[in-house]
This record gives sequence, C-alpha cells and structure tokens, in this order.
Amino acid sequence: MKVLVPVKRVIDYNVKVRVKADKSGVDLANVKMSMNPFDEIAVEEALLLKEAGKADEIVVVSIGVKQAQETLRTALAMGADRAILIEASDDVHTDIEPLAVAKILKGVIDEEQPNLVLAGKQAIDNDMNATGQMLSALLGWSQATFASKVDVGGDTATVTREIDGGLQTIKVTLPTIITVDLRLNEPRYASLPNIMKAKKKPLDVKIPADYGVDTSPRLEIISTTEPEARSPGVMVGSVDELLEKLKEVGAV
Repeated sequence: MKVLVPVKRVIDYNVKVRVKADKSGVDLANVKMSMNPFDEIAVEEALLLKEAGKADEIVVVSIGVKQAQETLRTALAMGADRAILIEASDDVHTDIEPLAVAKILKGVIDEEQPNLVLAGKQAIDNDMNATGQMLSALLGWSQATFASKVDVGGDTATVTREIDGGLQTIKVTLPTIITVDLRLNEPRYASLPNIMKAKKKPLDVKIPADYGVDTSPRLEIISTTEPEARSPGVMVGSVDELLEKLKEVGAV
C-alpha cells in the first residue's frame, strides 16, 4: 500500500506571531519555520502503518516556496521514502489557497496512485480546515476527518473521529482521505543518522503548470490585526459579590 502525506511549511508553533507595521500580513522576517504540527502527526501515522507492515511506501508532498524543501527533508528524516515539492510561489508571504492545493494534490494522486492520503486536519497559519474535504470531493473518494484513531485492514479503514458530542467511529473503503487530529499519536524526533540519510533520498521538484492548475488567489486580504488586549480581571471577596458582578455585565 502506498501512502501520500501532504505537509505544509508554517511558522513554528512556539513562535509569537507579529503583524507587519502596515497591517498587510504577518511578519516572516527571521522567523523560525517548521512543519505544520497536524501534518507531522500524519507523517508519524504513515510511519506506524509502514512499521506494522500495512504500508510499503510513504510519499510526502509540499506545495509552496522552494524553502519547503527543508520541511520535506524533515519528513524524509522521520522515515518517509520520497518527496515531491511543487513550487507554487516565489514569495514566502503568499499562501496557496485550499482549492488550488486540492487540485494540485489531485494531479499528484493521479500520477502516484496511492491507496491512502493522510493529512493534517488543518494548518495552524490559516486554520482553513478545507483541503482534505475538497480533495475528497475532487477525487470522489471517501473521507474520514478529525481522526484520533486509525485502524487499516484489507481494503477498509476504521477511524475514530473527534466530534462536538464526543467520539464517532466509522468505516471507510480504500482509497480514502483521512485528516488527523492532535490525539492520534506523538510524532518521533528525527535522529542524526536519519537526517544525514534524508539528504540522499529522492526529492522531485515540479510546478503547478505540470498539473494544469492556476494558483491565482481568489481571496484578498484587506487587513491583518492583532487580537484586542483583554481587560484585567476583578478580584471579588465572596460568592455574593461575584454574582453581583456577573449581573452587572449581563452574564447571569
């Protein structure tokens, strides 16, 4: 079984994001970038499937700027077999929109013919949570989103999903799209020997035109601002005083 894992280069989740002075977007100058955490979980799940003898090959793909090669090398160091980079922009501030990403991924899937696509449920930079679902629609494949447990057997996958009311378990037929949630697993660290080996693993570079996809943006960012500062809390001396304060603000 071949597994395809899309990964995205984003601002490291430990970095405090700063907005540009002209409010045109987020400041990426000298900012540490890393693999989207949800995508890292997807890579780990693919590796677990391979270690269990259920997957034969893991292909990682990234769509964005050429610097995303670093992200792909990280996935290769974790244990992925091959990587594909689609250079869709020269500007690190340009975010390729979910529909364009889904169309490009469909082209990659048509070429690679994987049995399973494991993807992060969303990217932490734009929080779109749309690419997996769009890809499923374009391919006509089944989908299982927000996965916290995955069991692949034969031509089906049993997936436990995290939903508002708790957990939901469904069974889907392969080929399928599975988007993963935080509690699915804990990604491994890449060892130094594997980091060195990753430099020799194949990494193909292509462009959106190879798949006949136009990545021109359909959305225009008018302004980017930081969240409003929260007002300080008020100390109260008793439950009665707390209730009075809540009545004042209309919370009770």
